Amino acid sequence: MLEIKNLTKIYNPGTVTELKLFDGLDLTVPDGQFISIVGSNGSGKTSLLNIICGSIPLDGGDVLVDGKSIRKQRDFQRYASIGRVYQNPALGTCPNLTMLENLSLADNKGKRFGLSQGVNKKRVDFYRSELAGLGLGLEDKLDIKMGALSGGQRQAVALLMATLTPLKFLILDEHTAALDPKTAETIMVLTGKVVKEKGLTAMMVTHNLRYALEYGDRLLMLDRGKIVVDRAGEEKTQMTTEEILQVFGQLSMQ
Repeated sequence: MLEIKNLTKIYNPGTVTELKLFDGLDLTVPDGQFISIVGSNGSGKTSLLNIICGSIPLDGGDVLVDGKSIRKQRDFQRYASIGRVYQNPALGTCPNLTMLENLSLADNKGKRFGLSQGVNKKRVDFYRSELAGLGLGLEDKLDIKMGALSGGQRQAVALLMATLTPLKFLILDEHTAALDPKTAETIMVLTGKVVKEKGLTAMMVTHNLRYALEYGDRLLMLDRGKIVVDRAGEEKTQMTTEEILQVFGQLSMQ
Protein backbone atom coordinates (compact mmCIF):
# COMPACT_ATOMS: atom_id res chain seq x y z
CA MET A 1 0.00 0.00 0.00
CA LEU A 2 1.17 3.51 -0.85
CA GLU A 3 0.43 6.34 1.57
CA ILE A 4 1.08 10.04 1.10
CA LYS A 5 0.68 11.91 4.36
CA ASN A 6 0.47 15.67 4.87
CA LEU A 7 2.45 16.35 1.68
CA THR A 8 3.87 19.84 1.21
CA LYS A 9 5.77 21.06 -1.84
CA ILE A 10 6.91 24.65 -2.41
CA TYR A 11 8.50 25.80 -5.66
CA ASN A 12 10.85 28.81 -5.68
CA PRO A 13 10.55 29.48 -1.92
CA GLY A 14 11.33 33.01 -0.78
CA THR A 15 10.97 34.52 -4.25
CA VAL A 16 8.25 36.52 -5.97
CA THR A 17 7.36 33.38 -7.94
CA GLU A 18 6.93 31.21 -4.83
CA LEU A 19 4.25 28.56 -5.33
CA LYS A 20 2.96 26.23 -2.64
CA LEU A 21 1.61 23.45 -4.83
CA PHE A 22 0.79 20.86 -2.17
CA ASP A 23 -0.27 21.92 1.32
CA GLY A 24 -1.14 18.92 3.51
CA LEU A 25 -2.18 16.49 0.76
CA ASP A 26 -3.21 12.99 1.90
CA LEU A 27 -3.65 10.01 -0.41
CA THR A 28 -3.86 6.25 0.15
CA VAL A 29 -3.49 3.78 -2.73
CA PRO A 30 -4.36 0.17 -1.84
CA ASP A 31 -2.45 -2.71 -3.41
CA GLY A 32 -3.71 -3.66 -6.86
CA GLN A 33 -5.57 -0.41 -7.52
CA PHE A 34 -5.30 1.29 -10.94
CA ILE A 35 -5.76 5.05 -10.61
CA SER A 36 -6.34 7.47 -13.48
CA ILE A 37 -5.31 11.05 -12.67
CA VAL A 38 -6.62 14.08 -14.57
CA GLY A 39 -6.36 17.82 -14.09
CA SER A 40 -5.40 21.01 -15.87
CA ASN A 41 -1.80 22.04 -16.51
CA GLY A 42 -0.14 23.04 -13.25
CA SER A 43 -2.57 21.07 -11.09
CA GLY A 44 0.22 18.90 -9.67
CA LYS A 45 -0.27 15.63 -11.56
CA THR A 46 3.30 15.08 -12.72
CA SER A 47 4.74 16.66 -9.56
CA LEU A 48 2.87 14.05 -7.53
CA LEU A 49 4.38 11.24 -9.61
CA ASN A 50 7.85 12.79 -9.34
CA ILE A 51 7.58 13.01 -5.56
CA ILE A 52 6.51 9.36 -5.34
CA CYS A 53 9.43 8.34 -7.55
CA GLY A 54 11.90 10.56 -5.68
CA SER A 55 12.69 12.70 -8.73
CA ILE A 56 11.97 15.86 -6.75
CA PRO A 57 12.14 16.32 -2.96
CA LEU A 58 9.14 17.06 -0.78
CA ASP A 59 9.18 19.95 1.70
CA GLY A 60 6.93 18.39 4.31
CA GLY A 61 5.03 15.22 5.03
CA ASP A 62 5.97 11.68 4.11
CA VAL A 63 5.64 8.91 1.52
CA LEU A 64 5.18 5.40 2.90
CA VAL A 65 5.16 1.99 1.25
CA ASP A 66 3.65 -0.82 3.31
CA GLY A 67 3.86 1.41 6.37
CA LYS A 68 7.56 2.27 5.95
CA SER A 69 8.81 5.72 5.01
CA ILE A 70 10.74 6.02 1.73
CA ARG A 71 11.27 9.77 2.09
CA LYS A 72 15.03 9.41 2.49
CA GLN A 73 15.43 6.95 -0.37
CA ARG A 74 17.04 8.27 -3.55
CA ASP A 75 15.21 7.87 -6.85
CA PHE A 76 17.42 4.99 -8.05
CA GLN A 77 16.62 3.11 -4.84
CA ARG A 78 12.89 3.56 -5.33
CA TYR A 79 13.06 2.38 -8.92
CA ALA A 80 14.00 -1.07 -7.66
CA SER A 81 10.28 -1.55 -7.01
CA ILE A 82 8.79 1.13 -9.32
CA GLY A 83 8.39 0.92 -13.08
CA ARG A 84 7.85 4.16 -14.99
CA VAL A 85 6.84 4.92 -18.57
CA TYR A 86 7.30 8.51 -19.71
CA GLN A 87 5.43 10.70 -22.17
CA ASN A 88 8.36 10.81 -24.58
CA PRO A 89 8.99 7.39 -26.20
CA ALA A 90 12.69 8.31 -26.36
CA LEU A 91 12.94 8.26 -22.55
CA GLY A 92 13.32 5.08 -20.57
CA THR A 93 15.21 3.25 -23.33
CA CYS A 94 18.69 3.47 -24.88
CA PRO A 95 18.40 4.33 -28.62
CA ASN A 96 21.88 3.12 -29.59
CA LEU A 97 21.46 -0.29 -27.98
CA THR A 98 19.52 -3.15 -29.52
CA MET A 99 16.16 -4.26 -28.22
CA LEU A 100 17.85 -7.33 -26.74
CA GLU A 101 20.38 -5.17 -24.89
CA ASN A 102 17.64 -2.85 -23.60
CA LEU A 103 15.58 -5.78 -22.34
CA SER A 104 18.65 -7.28 -20.69
CA LEU A 105 19.35 -4.02 -18.86
CA ALA A 106 15.75 -3.88 -17.64
CA ASP A 107 15.92 -7.54 -16.63
CA ASN A 108 18.95 -6.80 -14.44
CA LYS A 109 17.31 -3.89 -12.60
CA GLY A 110 18.08 -4.04 -8.90
CA LYS A 111 20.79 -6.69 -9.35
CA ARG A 112 24.50 -6.25 -8.78
CA PHE A 113 26.58 -5.55 -11.89
CA GLY A 114 29.90 -7.35 -12.15
CA LEU A 115 32.21 -8.23 -15.02
CA SER A 116 29.91 -10.83 -16.53
CA GLN A 117 28.18 -10.29 -19.87
CA GLY A 118 25.26 -7.87 -19.80
CA VAL A 119 23.16 -10.08 -22.09
CA ASN A 120 22.05 -13.43 -20.72
CA LYS A 121 21.51 -15.58 -23.82
CA LYS A 122 19.50 -18.05 -21.76
CA ARG A 123 16.80 -15.38 -21.47
CA VAL A 124 16.43 -14.70 -25.21
CA ASP A 125 13.50 -17.09 -25.63
CA PHE A 126 11.79 -15.48 -22.67
CA TYR A 127 12.21 -12.02 -24.23
CA ARG A 128 10.80 -13.30 -27.51
CA SER A 129 7.80 -14.72 -25.69
CA GLU A 130 7.18 -11.42 -23.86
CA LEU A 131 7.50 -9.42 -27.08
CA ALA A 132 5.14 -11.79 -28.89
CA GLY A 133 2.57 -11.00 -26.22
CA LEU A 134 2.57 -7.38 -27.37
CA GLY A 135 1.17 -8.46 -30.73
CA LEU A 136 3.34 -6.05 -32.71
CA GLY A 137 5.64 -8.53 -34.45
CA LEU A 138 8.70 -7.41 -32.49
CA GLU A 139 9.75 -10.86 -31.29
CA ASP A 140 11.97 -11.39 -34.35
CA LYS A 141 13.63 -7.96 -34.16
CA LEU A 142 15.78 -8.35 -31.06
CA ASP A 143 18.88 -7.17 -32.93
CA ILE A 144 17.24 -3.94 -34.10
CA LYS A 145 18.40 -0.78 -32.32
CA MET A 146 15.72 0.87 -30.23
CA GLY A 147 16.22 4.18 -32.05
CA ALA A 148 15.07 2.53 -35.30
CA LEU A 149 11.64 1.61 -33.92
CA SER A 150 8.55 3.75 -34.34
CA GLY A 151 7.30 5.78 -31.39
CA GLY A 152 4.51 3.31 -30.69
CA GLN A 153 6.79 0.26 -30.90
CA ARG A 154 9.29 1.94 -28.62
CA GLN A 155 6.61 2.86 -26.08
CA ALA A 156 5.33 -0.72 -26.12
CA VAL A 157 8.83 -2.04 -25.42
CA ALA A 158 9.29 0.62 -22.70
CA LEU A 159 6.08 -0.65 -21.06
CA LEU A 160 7.40 -4.21 -21.23
CA MET A 161 10.80 -3.14 -19.83
CA ALA A 162 9.15 -1.26 -16.95
CA THR A 163 7.25 -4.37 -15.89
CA LEU A 164 9.85 -7.05 -16.64
CA THR A 165 10.95 -7.40 -13.00
CA PRO A 166 8.67 -7.74 -9.94
CA LEU A 167 7.15 -4.35 -9.06
CA LYS A 168 5.13 -2.67 -6.37
CA PHE A 169 4.01 0.25 -8.56
CA LEU A 170 3.70 1.16 -12.22
CA ILE A 171 3.84 4.90 -12.95
CA LEU A 172 2.45 6.08 -16.31
CA ASP A 173 3.17 9.74 -17.03
CA GLU A 174 0.99 10.68 -20.04
CA HIS A 175 2.54 7.72 -21.82
CA THR A 176 0.25 8.00 -24.88
CA ALA A 177 0.33 11.80 -25.31
CA ALA A 178 3.08 11.79 -27.97
CA LEU A 179 1.48 9.04 -30.07
CA ASP A 180 -1.00 9.19 -32.93
CA PRO A 181 -4.57 8.17 -32.02
CA LYS A 182 -4.39 4.65 -33.45
CA THR A 183 -1.07 3.87 -31.79
CA ALA A 184 -2.26 5.40 -28.52
CA GLU A 185 -5.23 3.01 -28.55
CA THR A 186 -2.87 0.06 -29.03
CA ILE A 187 -0.66 1.16 -26.13
CA MET A 188 -3.67 1.65 -23.84
CA VAL A 189 -4.98 -1.84 -24.61
CA LEU A 190 -1.52 -3.22 -23.83
CA THR A 191 -1.41 -1.16 -20.63
CA GLY A 192 -4.72 -2.54 -19.40
CA LYS A 193 -3.62 -6.07 -20.25
CA VAL A 194 -0.24 -5.77 -18.48
CA VAL A 195 -1.69 -4.17 -15.34
CA LYS A 196 -4.40 -6.83 -15.07
CA GLU A 197 -2.23 -9.85 -15.85
CA LYS A 198 0.57 -8.80 -13.49
CA GLY A 199 -1.78 -7.55 -10.76
CA LEU A 200 0.03 -4.22 -10.54
CA THR A 201 -0.73 -1.12 -8.52
CA ALA A 202 -0.74 1.61 -11.16
CA MET A 203 -1.07 5.39 -11.34
CA MET A 204 -1.70 6.93 -14.76
CA VAL A 205 -1.68 10.64 -15.56
CA THR A 206 -3.61 11.41 -18.73
CA HIS A 207 -5.26 14.30 -20.55
CA ASN A 208 -7.48 11.87 -22.44
CA LEU A 209 -10.74 11.82 -20.48
CA ARG A 210 -12.02 8.73 -22.26
CA TYR A 211 -8.94 6.78 -21.20
CA ALA A 212 -9.35 8.10 -17.65
CA LEU A 213 -12.90 6.74 -17.55
CA GLU A 214 -12.34 3.51 -19.47
CA TYR A 215 -9.20 2.35 -17.66
CA GLY A 216 -8.58 1.86 -13.98
CA ASP A 217 -10.90 1.43 -11.01
CA ARG A 218 -10.40 4.86 -9.43
CA LEU A 219 -10.28 8.40 -10.84
CA LEU A 220 -8.68 11.43 -9.23
CA MET A 221 -8.89 15.03 -10.41
CA LEU A 222 -6.32 17.48 -9.12
CA ASP A 223 -6.63 21.25 -9.04
CA ARG A 224 -3.86 23.47 -7.69
CA GLY A 225 -2.45 20.66 -5.61
CA LYS A 226 -5.75 19.49 -4.13
CA ILE A 227 -7.85 16.40 -4.86
CA VAL A 228 -11.20 17.79 -6.00
CA VAL A 229 -12.69 14.55 -7.39
CA ASP A 230 -12.11 11.04 -6.05
CA ARG A 231 -14.34 8.33 -7.48
CA ALA A 232 -13.81 4.58 -7.26
CA GLY A 233 -15.68 1.42 -8.16
CA GLU A 234 -19.28 1.90 -9.21
CA GLU A 235 -19.09 5.67 -8.70
CA LYS A 236 -16.31 5.86 -11.28
CA THR A 237 -18.10 3.53 -13.67
CA GLN A 238 -21.12 5.85 -13.69
CA MET A 239 -19.09 8.99 -14.45
CA THR A 240 -19.29 10.54 -17.90
CA THR A 241 -16.98 12.76 -19.94
CA GLU A 242 -19.58 15.52 -19.73
CA GLU A 243 -19.52 15.37 -15.93
CA ILE A 244 -15.74 15.71 -15.85
CA LEU A 245 -15.84 18.61 -18.31
CA GLN A 246 -18.44 20.31 -16.14
CA VAL A 247 -16.10 20.12 -13.14
CA PHE A 248 -13.26 21.51 -15.26
CA GLY A 249 -15.52 24.39 -16.27
CA GLN A 250 -16.48 25.16 -12.68
CA LEU A 251 -12.84 25.16 -11.58
CA SER A 252 -11.78 27.47 -14.40
CA MET A 253 -14.36 30.05 -13.23
CA GLN A 254 -13.05 30.11 -9.66
